[in-house]
Amino acid sequence: MNVLVVLIPVSLILGGLGLLGFVWTMRASQYDDAEGDRNRILDPRWDDRPRKR
Repeated sequence: MNVLVVLIPVSLILGGLGLLGFVWTMRASQYDDAEGDRNRILDPRWDDRPRKR
């Protein structure tokens, strides 16, 4: 039971850090390029093979 005294605060801290990271990426507009993603999927220049130089 003494392990829970350590594990519960550690898990809450890690969860809080994850939540803060998610909020930070939302405020930095990391997920606002849906139009660009749609165009990159259909663009033939972006395929599984690397470009030949």
